[in-house]
Amino acid sequence: MLSKRLIACLDVRDGKLAKSIKFVDTKDIGDPVEKAREYYVDGLDELVFYDITASSDKRNIMLDVVEHVAEQVFIPLSVGGGVRNVSDATDLRLAGAEKINVNSAAVKRPELISECAEAIGNQNVVLSMDIRKVEATKELPSGYEMVINGGRTPMGIDALWWALEGERLGAGELVVNSIDADGTRNGYENNLTRMISEAVRIPVIASGGAGKPEHLYDALTEGKADAALVASMVHYGDYRVSELKSYLHDRGVKMRMSW
Repeated sequence: MLSKRLIACLDVRDGKLAKSIKFVDTKDIGDPVEKAREYYVDGLDELVFYDITASSDKRNIMLDVVEHVAEQVFIPLSVGGGVRNVSDATDLRLAGAEKINVNSAAVKRPELISECAEAIGNQNVVLSMDIRKVEATKELPSGYEMVINGGRTPMGIDALWWALEGERLGAGELVVNSIDADGTRNGYENNLTRMISEAVRIPVIASGGAGKPEHLYDALTEGKADAALVASMVHYGDYRVSELKSYLHDRGVKMRMSW
């Protein structure tokens, strides 16, 4: 059985670490490079870096920030926000990203997933999905809808269908981010995560809503996620990475431990 992963997410706006609740009320809370280094030293498995306004501002990711983070951490670094073509993906790889995240641009032009997978390998292409719960309809039978541009634009696309389509097109991993749970610290949307985890054959990362260690355990067991993504609970100093991994290990979840 493969080890589960703990992943920290750094949402960056104008070069500063930012955090929001349900994708609104965004506040700057620190230096992303300092946080990245802190989490790496404390045993983090992987780091995700999102330039959260690159897509809505119609600009490229700030490569200098990516480079500075890559110089400080020596664990897998996944970067997204504003990736529109293979050139963007290649630039990120050269800046130090091991994986690239596609999101809004892939929803608008799905072939982007295949193009990136062919250029840099399926295992290095992550499809990030921002999802909100809706009433189930003929068009949205799962009851979950894709939203793009940082939670601003609902697309009328069924989230489960898009997860399966992303896998078919060549994504090597999925980030399932619940807009409804984002930043609330009330727990992940485990029904959503489990539904997608059971439908695809590639790893699924649970994202949105972590507030206490029990939430991570639930996502990795009940939600059947391969990894749990955290933000607020470590950014604000409520928990340390090593503390969370020890908790999960002690409860029988296979983790990569540094001791």
